[in-house]
Amino acid sequence: MTAIQTTGYFAPLFFILFHLFRQFLLIPVAVVCIAGGVLFGAELGSMFSVLGLTGSSILFYLISKGFPTLLHRFEKMKVKWLGTYTNLSIGQIIILRMIPFVNFSLISLCILDKTKTFRGYTKLSFLTHIPSAICFTFLGAAIQSLSPIILAIILVLLVVLVYFFREKQVLIKWNDFFAREKA
Repeated sequence: MTAIQTTGYFAPLFFILFHLFRQFLLIPVAVVCIAGGVLFGAELGSMFSVLGLTGSSILFYLISKGFPTLLHRFEKMKVKWLGTYTNLSIGQIIILRMIPFVNFSLISLCILDKTKTFRGYTKLSFLTHIPSAICFTFLGAAIQSLSPIILAIILVLLVVLVYFFREKQVLIKWNDFFAREKA
């Protein structure tokens, strides 16, 4: 803690930049946000995590536009895990962001599918990062006092909420519905 206080602005800047590179190091979002709660406290850790996660989403957007083959791989992963016609609601996206084991880039792809512009994507990414960053950072600030049973109950509750907030309708294109099976 003393090392962070003596580094001044470099510790928060390094933490935000670490969020940007976290996705390439395959470190879960929850781990970094919890570390932010431990290192900076609940309020500042949440703010730094939201900024870092939004920057990470912007980086995903830029990489997906620059490398369409990578975007195609994520789209295949989305179809494999969620199905062809699954459209997540904003509530589902927010809750999925709070589940530690869900792929960050997959959720970013769902936001990319929901929005049409860079500004819309950035705004929706920012808004969906706020609850998860606050949740994980406060968890990091209070981690010593929570039991594993409470953590398991929270995870089960989040999974139930994902089901509850699902979209109740599916739109299937005419050609897809009447498509003939390929031999």
